Amino acid sequence: MNFMTVLLWIIASSLLGGVLSVLSAALFALNARAHWVNALVSYAIGALLGAVFLDILPEAIALTDNVVELSGTILLGILLFFTLEKLLLWRHCHHDHCEVHEPHENTAHDRSGMMIMVGDTFHNFVDGVIIAAAFMTDVQLGIVTAMAIIAHEIPQEVGNFMILLHSGYSKTRALTLNLLSSLAMLVGGVLAYFALQSMQSIVPTLLALAAASMLYVAVADLIPGLHQRTRLRDTLEQVLLIVAGVSSIYLVNLVVTA
Repeated sequence: MNFMTVLLWIIASSLLGGVLSVLSAALFALNARAHWVNALVSYAIGALLGAVFLDILPEAIALTDNVVELSGTILLGILLFFTLEKLLLWRHCHHDHCEVHEPHENTAHDRSGMMIMVGDTFHNFVDGVIIAAAFMTDVQLGIVTAMAIIAHEIPQEVGNFMILLHSGYSKTRALTLNLLSSLAMLVGGVLAYFALQSMQSIVPTLLALAAASMLYVAVADLIPGLHQRTRLRDTLEQVLLIVAGVSSIYLVNLVVTA
């Protein structure tokens, strides 16, 4: 596949990922259906874990000559994302409590809406870089990676939207700011596409960091929130939705490779 086709895939996936997640988040936030958000979080966990273990890691291992170094990069990435989150840059958390993946909680939003958007813009930019690295490795890997990113973006954007509304922003302004922030995914994808053409040797490292970021989001940010719902019915629903998320990644692989 030529580079122009890959670029079109990156642009389409970045735009779709950003705009779709924001519009879906606005729909859920305005309807305030907490159960929908909980279901999306469980599905997102499965999609993230499926993308990491069924696609990203196998592809990264196939491309590298040093699996130990690759594993070290994943470990370093997890520690890096933990540090960024502690510095209030990665998941918009403060006062030892994370707001973003608990939009239904009655939390006090002391930080300004603009700081929320700065953190989210940085996050979207990194997601764009991850999408570009995946598509430049393999289109199938790119599709699966973009799908996983969209799956976890929606519950995060719901949180952002509700934080902005709680901070006094109008619905129109909150939607506009989130849409503008989502464009950073497109910028990150396009810039990475041109940068990575002459730096193919770092693609395995970027894939390892992508795996680390998805693992961290799933295990550190999303899964702890599920433990707040301890009823057997809730637990069964969570497990089924996580399996559905993993299965959707598996099915996408089957369709793309058919």
